[in-house]
Amino acid sequence: EQEQAQAAQAQAAQEQAQKEQEQAQAAQAQAAQEQAQKEQAAQQQQQAAQQQQQQSQQQASGKSMTVEATAYTANCAGCSGTTATGVNLKSNPNQRVIAVDPSVIPLGSKVYVEGYGQAVAADTGGAIKGNRIDVFVSSDSAAQDWGRRSVKITVID
Repeated sequence: EQEQAQAAQAQAAQEQAQKEQEQAQAAQAQAAQEQAQKEQAAQQQQQAAQQQQQQSQQQASGKSMTVEATAYTANCAGCSGTTATGVNLKSNPNQRVIAVDPSVIPLGSKVYVEGYGQAVAADTGGAIKGNRIDVFVSSDSAAQDWGRRSVKITVID
């Protein structure tokens, strides 16, 4: 009887060890699967970033030039908030618009602006002559942060 009890205990211990080993293997498999998913997500994110960069480079394949860029808002005293082409910037504060000299960049052109992104040449300005542009931003502080800088632009179409 004692031998049977010892044999039963040994069998129970062996079954418990096997269960623990199976659980450990399952945990390892799950950890490996989670790691593979993380790696796949990181790879997809990297591919998306590369694709976006390639699209930007493709978009920016037209006439390029370096211009002096300042920023403006629609919130100044006396500003109507409506561009020369009729875009209401007060109702569309996230619109990507630049003011240009139409003899250099035709109104309605799509333009890639370094540090700003793709915009539409939809406005003009009294001080915007020659190779100068004004980028539209939604707040006075953003305009101050932009300051005056030399940027490369590419007229897309």
